[in-house]
Amino acid sequence: MRRYDNSPVIRGGRQYGTSQAALVIQRAIENNQIDTRIEIVQQGERLDSIAGRAYGNAKLWWIIAAASNVGWCLQVPPGTRLRIPTDLRQVSELIN
Repeated sequence: MRRYDNSPVIRGGRQYGTSQAALVIQRAIENNQIDTRIEIVQQGERLDSIAGRAYGNAKLWWIIAAASNVGWCLQVPPGTRLRIPTDLRQVSELIN
């Protein structure tokens, strides 16, 4: 069994949390299609805890990672500037 075998596939064959979805999110932010706010990572914070606070679902950490172009690690250094999409509907419309 491969790592992403259980990832939910969405229309167009893309999968949540993959580089394809990340690229779509990054381009949309560059084109002002997704509203974001800036948050600075504090000591001891991880992307999943930030996603839990922002979205009520820690599993959505990958949206913040994609929007911020910080790679696919849950931990980023304190002081890292994150772009947090503020409306998940905008994200969903682009990747669905």
